[in-house]
Amino acid sequence: MKLFSHLYARAMRWAAHRHAQWYLAALSFAESSFFPIPPDVMLAPMALADNRRAWRYATLTTVASVLGGMAGYLIGYLAFEAIEPWINEAGYGDKYQLAVDWFAQWGVWTVLIAGFSPIPYKVFTIAAGATSMLFMPFVLASLLGRGGRFFLVAGLIVWGGERMEHTIRRYVDWMGWGLVAVIVLFVAWRQFAPVA
Repeated sequence: MKLFSHLYARAMRWAAHRHAQWYLAALSFAESSFFPIPPDVMLAPMALADNRRAWRYATLTTVASVLGGMAGYLIGYLAFEAIEPWINEAGYGDKYQLAVDWFAQWGVWTVLIAGFSPIPYKVFTIAAGATSMLFMPFVLASLLGRGGRFFLVAGLIVWGGERMEHTIRRYVDWMGWGLVAVIVLFVAWRQFAPVA
Protein backbone atom coordinates (compact mmCIF):
# COMPACT_ATOMS: atom_id res chain seq x y z
CA MET A 1 0.00 0.00 0.00
CA LYS A 2 1.67 3.22 -1.17
CA LEU A 3 0.21 5.61 1.36
CA PHE A 4 3.48 7.25 2.39
CA SER A 5 4.77 7.77 -1.15
CA HIS A 6 1.60 9.76 -1.95
CA LEU A 7 2.02 11.84 1.22
CA TYR A 8 5.69 12.39 0.39
CA ALA A 9 4.84 13.53 -3.15
CA ARG A 10 2.24 15.94 -1.76
CA ALA A 11 4.74 17.30 0.80
CA MET A 12 7.23 17.86 -2.04
CA ARG A 13 4.58 19.94 -3.86
CA TRP A 14 3.84 21.93 -0.68
CA ALA A 15 7.57 22.49 -0.20
CA ALA A 16 7.77 24.16 -3.62
CA HIS A 17 4.91 26.57 -2.87
CA ARG A 18 5.86 30.25 -2.52
CA HIS A 19 4.37 30.34 1.00
CA ALA A 20 5.97 27.03 2.02
CA GLN A 21 7.94 28.42 4.95
CA TRP A 22 4.76 29.86 6.51
CA TYR A 23 3.01 26.52 6.04
CA LEU A 24 6.01 24.86 7.69
CA ALA A 25 5.84 27.27 10.65
CA ALA A 26 2.09 26.77 11.03
CA LEU A 27 2.40 22.99 10.84
CA SER A 28 5.26 23.02 13.38
CA PHE A 29 3.26 25.16 15.81
CA ALA A 30 0.07 23.12 15.45
CA GLU A 31 1.78 19.73 15.76
CA SER A 32 3.20 20.64 19.17
CA SER A 33 -0.18 21.36 20.71
CA PHE A 34 -2.98 19.62 18.81
CA PHE A 35 -2.27 18.56 15.17
CA PRO A 36 -1.27 14.94 14.33
CA ILE A 37 1.15 15.41 11.37
CA PRO A 38 4.84 16.02 12.24
CA PRO A 39 6.64 18.90 10.50
CA ASP A 40 9.43 16.62 9.26
CA VAL A 41 7.24 15.77 6.25
CA MET A 42 7.66 19.35 5.03
CA LEU A 43 11.08 20.16 6.47
CA ALA A 44 12.90 17.35 4.65
CA PRO A 45 11.67 18.15 1.12
CA MET A 46 12.11 21.89 1.69
CA ALA A 47 15.71 21.36 2.81
CA LEU A 48 16.24 19.18 -0.23
CA ALA A 49 14.72 21.72 -2.60
CA ASP A 50 16.97 24.52 -1.29
CA ASN A 51 20.03 23.28 0.61
CA ARG A 52 21.23 26.84 1.23
CA ARG A 53 18.16 27.50 3.39
CA ALA A 54 18.09 24.12 5.18
CA TRP A 55 19.42 25.55 8.46
CA ARG A 56 17.00 28.46 8.25
CA TYR A 57 14.12 26.00 7.79
CA ALA A 58 15.35 23.90 10.72
CA THR A 59 15.51 27.04 12.89
CA LEU A 60 12.02 28.13 11.81
CA THR A 61 10.65 24.64 12.51
CA THR A 62 12.30 24.55 15.94
CA VAL A 63 11.10 28.00 17.02
CA ALA A 64 7.53 27.43 15.80
CA SER A 65 7.44 24.00 17.40
CA VAL A 66 8.62 25.33 20.76
CA LEU A 67 6.05 28.15 20.60
CA GLY A 68 3.40 25.50 19.85
CA GLY A 69 4.73 23.49 22.79
CA MET A 70 4.27 26.55 25.01
CA ALA A 71 0.67 26.76 23.78
CA GLY A 72 0.21 23.06 24.60
CA TYR A 73 1.66 23.69 28.06
CA LEU A 74 -0.86 26.51 28.63
CA ILE A 75 -3.70 24.29 27.42
CA GLY A 76 -2.70 21.66 29.97
CA TYR A 77 -2.13 24.21 32.72
CA LEU A 78 -5.29 26.26 32.24
CA ALA A 79 -7.82 23.94 30.64
CA PHE A 80 -6.93 20.29 31.24
CA GLU A 81 -10.36 19.36 32.62
CA ALA A 82 -12.00 20.80 29.51
CA ILE A 83 -9.82 18.86 27.06
CA GLU A 84 -9.45 15.60 29.01
CA PRO A 85 -12.52 14.02 27.32
CA TRP A 86 -11.05 14.90 23.89
CA ILE A 87 -7.70 13.34 24.88
CA ASN A 88 -9.46 10.10 25.76
CA GLU A 89 -11.75 10.13 22.70
CA ALA A 90 -8.80 10.77 20.39
CA GLY A 91 -7.04 7.69 21.78
CA TYR A 92 -4.31 9.61 23.60
CA GLY A 93 -5.43 8.70 27.14
CA ASP A 94 -2.83 5.96 27.59
CA LYS A 95 -0.12 8.14 26.05
CA TYR A 96 -1.06 10.98 28.39
CA GLN A 97 -0.80 8.67 31.40
CA LEU A 98 2.56 7.41 30.09
CA ALA A 99 3.75 11.04 29.88
CA VAL A 100 2.63 11.72 33.46
CA ASP A 101 4.43 8.56 34.65
CA TRP A 102 7.60 9.58 32.82
CA PHE A 103 7.45 13.08 34.34
CA ALA A 104 7.23 11.50 37.80
CA GLN A 105 10.23 9.28 37.02
CA TRP A 106 12.52 11.48 34.93
CA GLY A 107 11.21 15.03 35.27
CA VAL A 108 12.31 17.54 32.63
CA TRP A 109 14.40 14.90 30.80
CA THR A 110 11.09 13.51 29.57
CA VAL A 111 10.47 16.68 27.53
CA LEU A 112 13.92 16.42 25.95
CA ILE A 113 13.35 12.79 24.96
CA ALA A 114 9.79 13.43 23.74
CA GLY A 115 10.92 16.42 21.66
CA PHE A 116 13.38 14.24 19.77
CA SER A 117 11.33 11.07 19.47
CA PRO A 118 8.40 10.04 17.24
CA ILE A 119 6.10 9.88 20.28
CA PRO A 120 3.37 12.57 19.89
CA TYR A 121 5.00 15.67 21.39
CA LYS A 122 1.66 17.38 21.99
CA VAL A 123 0.77 14.80 24.64
CA PHE A 124 3.90 15.74 26.59
CA THR A 125 3.38 19.49 26.26
CA ILE A 126 -0.16 19.21 27.60
CA ALA A 127 0.94 16.84 30.37
CA ALA A 128 3.76 19.23 31.35
CA GLY A 129 1.23 22.01 31.85
CA ALA A 130 -1.31 19.78 33.60
CA THR A 131 1.35 18.59 36.08
CA SER A 132 2.66 22.17 36.58
CA MET A 133 6.21 21.42 35.43
CA LEU A 134 8.49 24.44 35.84
CA PHE A 135 8.04 26.51 32.70
CA MET A 136 11.62 27.60 31.87
CA PRO A 137 13.12 24.09 32.16
CA PHE A 138 10.24 22.90 29.95
CA VAL A 139 11.08 25.53 27.30
CA LEU A 140 14.83 24.79 27.40
CA ALA A 141 14.27 21.03 27.14
CA SER A 142 11.86 21.63 24.24
CA LEU A 143 14.46 23.77 22.44
CA LEU A 144 17.12 21.07 22.84
CA GLY A 145 14.87 18.13 21.94
CA ARG A 146 13.03 19.71 19.02
CA GLY A 147 16.10 21.55 17.76
CA GLY A 148 18.16 18.36 17.87
CA ARG A 149 15.55 16.48 15.88
CA PHE A 150 14.94 19.13 13.21
CA PHE A 151 18.59 20.05 12.72
CA LEU A 152 19.39 16.33 12.37
CA VAL A 153 16.73 16.01 9.64
CA ALA A 154 18.06 19.08 7.81
CA GLY A 155 21.66 17.91 8.22
CA LEU A 156 20.93 14.47 6.79
CA ILE A 157 19.25 16.06 3.78
CA VAL A 158 22.10 18.53 3.21
CA TRP A 159 24.67 15.76 3.59
CA GLY A 160 22.80 13.24 1.43
CA GLY A 161 21.54 15.64 -1.26
CA GLU A 162 20.03 14.06 -4.36
CA ARG A 163 21.17 10.58 -3.26
CA MET A 164 19.17 11.00 -0.07
CA GLU A 165 16.13 12.21 -2.00
CA HIS A 166 16.25 9.19 -4.34
CA THR A 167 16.68 6.86 -1.36
CA ILE A 168 13.79 8.46 0.49
CA ARG A 169 11.55 8.35 -2.57
CA ARG A 170 12.43 4.71 -3.24
CA TYR A 171 11.97 3.48 0.34
CA VAL A 172 9.46 5.97 1.79
CA ASP A 173 6.68 3.39 2.08
CA TRP A 174 8.97 0.90 3.83
CA MET A 175 10.24 3.62 6.19
CA GLY A 176 6.73 4.90 6.93
CA TRP A 177 5.28 1.48 7.68
CA GLY A 178 8.45 0.61 9.63
CA LEU A 179 7.94 3.66 11.83
CA VAL A 180 4.29 2.69 12.34
CA ALA A 181 5.41 -0.82 13.36
CA VAL A 182 7.98 0.58 15.82
CA ILE A 183 5.37 2.83 17.43
CA VAL A 184 2.84 -0.04 17.67
CA LEU A 185 5.48 -2.34 19.21
CA PHE A 186 6.54 0.35 21.66
CA VAL A 187 2.96 1.01 22.77
CA ALA A 188 2.28 -2.74 23.06
CA TRP A 189 5.46 -3.23 25.08
CA ARG A 190 4.53 -0.38 27.43
CA GLN A 191 1.01 -1.77 27.76
CA PHE A 192 2.01 -5.35 28.54
CA ALA A 193 5.45 -4.96 30.17
CA PRO A 194 5.50 -6.39 33.68
CA VAL A 195 5.48 -3.74 36.40
CA ALA A 196 8.63 -3.86 38.52
